[in-house]
Amino acid sequence: MKNGIATVVIALAVVVGFGIVGNAYKYKFKSSETISVTGLAETDFSSDLIVWTGSFNRYGMELKSVYASLKADETAIKNYLNAKGLPDSAIVFSSVTTMKNYQHRYDEKGNEISSEFTGYTLTGKVRVESKNIQLVEKLSREITELLEKGIELSSEAPEYFYTRLNELKIDLLAQAAVDAKSRAETIAKNSGGSLGGIKKATMGVFQITGKNANETYSYGGAFNTSSKEKTASITLKVDYLAE
Repeated sequence: MKNGIATVVIALAVVVGFGIVGNAYKYKFKSSETISVTGLAETDFSSDLIVWTGSFNRYGMELKSVYASLKADETAIKNYLNAKGLPDSAIVFSSVTTMKNYQHRYDEKGNEISSEFTGYTLTGKVRVESKNIQLVEKLSREITELLEKGIELSSEAPEYFYTRLNELKIDLLAQAAVDAKSRAETIAKNSGGSLGGIKKATMGVFQITGKNANETYSYGGAFNTSSKEKTASITLKVDYLAE
């Protein structure tokens, strides 16, 4: 009698044990299943900061007089920009660079046979940074008026930036997360399951391109500075647990 009871108990224990192992296996298998999606968010925005740079030169044989002429040009440029409405705080002049010029002579074989000093070239640079985009755009086009005053100034194309880029990036991340969850929920629903918690989330590259521009995305992230109107985008890869 005792032996029979012991056999029944052992049998029940084996059945329960297999049940626990089976459920554990099912749980492990189930929890290991994930739904991987990539959320995308993008938005158009306008730059709120413009940077324009220009360079100006003077040439001559006597360094002191050339430098004096270049500093006079610097003053004339500053006065011109002030008169157009730019404050001193928006204007920065960099240090002067000096280059010695030589005229080289060569023989028929290309060997240098003489070198004659022909004077100095001094170059100054001006940088304008302002939130008054329309004004600086206008100035960058009209700055050649200084040529009439004998100032040899070369104007570069303006660059455009956005001072609230971090806030924009955070907003886009939030939108990408919502997009990722929506995609994952659709997949789970169509598969007859439900969506669990987040297992892993990886932010993709933050891209800034010109609006409606035919620009290619960069692996390291594009950062357009030539367009005033821009488009920002970001991706977010999320792994969800499937239930």
